[in-house]
Amino acid sequence: MNLLQSSIFLLGILSLTYSDEHDHKYEDGQEVVLWMNTVGPYHNRQETYNYFSLPFCRGIKKEISHYHETLGENILGVELEYSGVDINFKRDKSRTEFCDITLTLENYGAFLYAIQNRYWYQMFIDDLPIWGVVGEMDESGKSAYIWTHKKFEIGYNGNRIVDVNLTSESRTQIKPDTKLVFSYEVIWRPSIIQFAKRFDKYLDPGFFQHKIHWFSIFNSFMMVLFLVGLVTMILLRTLRKDYARYGKDDDLDDMERDLGDEYGWKQVRGDVFRPPSHPILFCSLIGSGYQIATVSILCIITTILGDLYTERALLFSTAIFLYAASSIVNGYAGGSLYARMGGHLWIKQLIVGAFLVPLTICGVTFLVNFISIYYGSSRSIPFTVMLSVTAICLFIILPLTAIGTVLGRNISGTINYPCRTNAVPRPIPEKKWFVEPQVIIFASGILPFGSIFIEMYFIFTSFWAYKIYYVYGFMLLVFLILTVVTVCVTIVATYFLLNSEDYRWQWTSFLAGASSSFYVYLYAMYYFLFKTKMYGMFQTVFYFGYMALFSMGLGIMCGTFGYIGTQVFVRKIYSIKID
Repeated sequence: MNLLQSSIFLLGILSLTYSDEHDHKYEDGQEVVLWMNTVGPYHNRQETYNYFSLPFCRGIKKEISHYHETLGENILGVELEYSGVDINFKRDKSRTEFCDITLTLENYGAFLYAIQNRYWYQMFIDDLPIWGVVGEMDESGKSAYIWTHKKFEIGYNGNRIVDVNLTSESRTQIKPDTKLVFSYEVIWRPSIIQFAKRFDKYLDPGFFQHKIHWFSIFNSFMMVLFLVGLVTMILLRTLRKDYARYGKDDDLDDMERDLGDEYGWKQVRGDVFRPPSHPILFCSLIGSGYQIATVSILCIITTILGDLYTERALLFSTAIFLYAASSIVNGYAGGSLYARMGGHLWIKQLIVGAFLVPLTICGVTFLVNFISIYYGSSRSIPFTVMLSVTAICLFIILPLTAIGTVLGRNISGTINYPCRTNAVPRPIPEKKWFVEPQVIIFASGILPFGSIFIEMYFIFTSFWAYKIYYVYGFMLLVFLILTVVTVCVTIVATYFLLNSEDYRWQWTSFLAGASSSFYVYLYAMYYFLFKTKMYGMFQTVFYFGYMALFSMGLGIMCGTFGYIGTQVFVRKIYSIKID
């Protein structure tokens, strides 16, 4: 009994010790931890380094070790270190010196470089981010000054922290062999801000809810109406005329029937369901597209319901979890499609489908990580995290993909095409240049890109600049609009392709839908050159590497949308008996 009571007492002590980190509730006088995170150039948001990589000094309090609570924190380069500054809940602190350093020539050079490049730093109090600048140059650009005093104004509502403001003071010129004394003060103020609304101050409604944003949604919606009307016209008018023409066979003699059947999509009915070239790669891409679409829609909906952007790296961690868990969708979609195409190397397709996207991401990440290690950036991913990602791929993604593949082959793997496939492929006749697959593919991406390019600006600005994207309702609308536009465009493109008696519609429909990502990447180049002030090899490699991954994921998803819609269209027009 004494052992049980001691255990309960110990657990109670531990819960009191760590309650501030978990539930954000404090007792009067309880310690509030100031975490120092990263420092880096203002114009290169992703080029970050450990705060103490600059010769800042620590406070005298005993150091508290911080563990990464999520995999997302590790990958995103969150490097929290204890400041050593003594802050207690609802206890004001007058101006207090907490450390001092004497500038050696090396330390002076480090601070001077940071100030010349407009280095900023980030801190956290109760998971609320705080930003400040290291220092500034004078008007002549010859003397550098550093801020040595931090004034914290912390708002509280009940037993919770709801607001934090930092004011940098004591502008001090830096010179070699001079002594810098760092100090701080804390002022606690009661606040009427609700805890659930404390993150609203970091949002920018004037930017994200600007009338241009609403206009872009309206413009995209009108484009959807136009394209739906165009597809409807093709289905109800053009195809009706085609059916009427093909249905006159019984009333024509043999010569007239042959002349009447000389052109059109009916001519390729014996080849239209022929498996595409490289079926393993094709099915793996389609399965990955299903998976990426599933993760995207779940992340958007979850963020709308739960405000995931308010917690550090939580959205990224959620995306990793959802991607791993949705691997069964990848296996089901890719495995069943490969079975319907008559494929027999299903284990090979399973492995390719499971690792196609993860290996591509790891390849680009390895390159960026190599540059990060060279620069000593906090963005470099530790080896233990790489092992964790490898374990996720081998022990979660691969088994779930295998389960999905087995289910897909047994439930939806039966070949049930409405037309027989000829033993010998039909020759593809010569056609006009504008109905060549390459032209159709690149032309098809313009309209889907036009429906999302304004939203791309807001997304790019939130990730590469200093905005927090929170209008996920807008993103959901744009996601749905992009889906409809992509499907409509690829259906029209496929109709023109089939009408020119070219039955290679599978890859064409996928690449036509995916081609919008090509224009997104071109826009990313424009954004880098004209909308940002990024510089240096690290930031450039980071930007173009991860924008390539973003464009690739968007392309696979949109290509899958295009194929799904086109597949339904093709099955529909060839399911009506026209012989």
